[in-house]
Amino acid sequence: MAEVTPAGSGGTPGVSAPPADGSLRIRGGIGGVSFQFEELLAGAAALDGLVRQLQWVETETDSVRRALFPYQSDSYASGSNAIIAVGEAGRNVGRVRSELGRIGDDVRASHREYEYAEARNALLLRMGLHGPEYGAAPEPFALPGVRGTVEAWIAMAPGNLSVLLGLPLPLAAVAGAVSGPTDVRRMVRDTSDAPGLAFLKPRPVDIVGRETFSANVDLSPAGLLRRAGAVGEQEGRIEVIEAGGGSRPAWVVIIPGTQQGGLPEGTNPFDSAGIAEALGYDSASTAEAIRQAVRKAGAQAGDQLVAVGYSQGGIHAMNLSKDRAFLAEYDLKFVLTAGSPVGGINPEPGIRSLHLEHEQDWVPGADGLANPDTRDRVTVTLTNPLAVPPLKDFGLGPGHRLENYADGAALVSASRDNTLRDSTAALAAVVGTGGAATVTRFSLRREGRPALRETRAGPGPRGGPGAPSDRGREGSWPQATPR
Repeated sequence: MAEVTPAGSGGTPGVSAPPADGSLRIRGGIGGVSFQFEELLAGAAALDGLVRQLQWVETETDSVRRALFPYQSDSYASGSNAIIAVGEAGRNVGRVRSELGRIGDDVRASHREYEYAEARNALLLRMGLHGPEYGAAPEPFALPGVRGTVEAWIAMAPGNLSVLLGLPLPLAAVAGAVSGPTDVRRMVRDTSDAPGLAFLKPRPVDIVGRETFSANVDLSPAGLLRRAGAVGEQEGRIEVIEAGGGSRPAWVVIIPGTQQGGLPEGTNPFDSAGIAEALGYDSASTAEAIRQAVRKAGAQAGDQLVAVGYSQGGIHAMNLSKDRAFLAEYDLKFVLTAGSPVGGINPEPGIRSLHLEHEQDWVPGADGLANPDTRDRVTVTLTNPLAVPPLKDFGLGPGHRLENYADGAALVSASRDNTLRDSTAALAAVVGTGGAATVTRFSLRREGRPALRETRAGPGPRGGPGAPSDRGREGSWPQATPR
């Protein structure tokens, strides 16, 4: 029976999108496009090394052939045969070297073509041009989810504004492309400079209470996200877990999502102003308070650490990955986020991260940027259908519910996808999978709003009536109104 050549074999190496894993769409990691680009270049470099080695072999073979010439007259038949055999071997080496060089050139050409296609598609998206006529159509009949729609509108806000101002669509598209994607960070900072909005600027955040206890802790992605939900039930608190069974402990910092009510206005670091601090000011004050909390929990300089955050907490967690003061003291190895807009945050090299988003959750798209596709950064988009809750329980939408993300994280842990297995293994390598651990919960408070401080009369708690009176001291928990 004749041999059958596999389809596509012998062609130029290509980049393939990672397949969906059930309700999980996966970007980045070892199956991501960027890493495949890196692999193409690494393969080309390896081929170059082989070509250089074969060049040396070819040169040495020719030297041996020439060295045989003086001995040809001793035995003409055998001498000639030896010279011919060595020469033919050298030519065979040369043919192999030439073919490997051609393959290396093809690999580099493939890499250049994919880079060009990626740059072209990115430019078209920035200009608001997409569809079959531009060669960048989505899957047939596929509709963008809420998350993608919000991200696109925010990213193209300059162009959209140009349309509203009356520019023709082609000129508006060019204006949007020239101005680039919306700079959400700058928008937040400009907004906080407006009259009456100074409360959005960072203010000092202090530790005002802590509680330490032992507990059995599930350190899987799903378990860590569920702990973020439990921590978020009490205003202004974070959790630091001492884990790991190595010679030195590893630590997990858990940061909750946005909280409203309960504490005196403006004193909860995780209220709506905390979003402004996270998006516009790199979590300046909150990150410092988290660093102090980790130190008070018992962490030593150089200890390994994992940061976990939901919604707003995920922005704070990712900001730690580029906070120089924090990274100078602790070895942050991994960041886990759920429902967080973190596409504009670029961690320091070597810090791994796993991001969970739902296609019907608009919050992760609120910064107008998709998470980069890199070797160390994996984004999982959940596509499972959602039940619409009653209006009174709607909140930010069914896609943003923490329990939905925890269920998705459980699917991530159970997946056999190589990218997800590699990412979850990196997390487990730092903190293990769970068991008995020491847990410390810290209560954080932000300094009161400037307006309140200016209008207070006489001595009293800083921050106006109702502000915590034990600011800066540790001990019993300050009282907070139950949610």
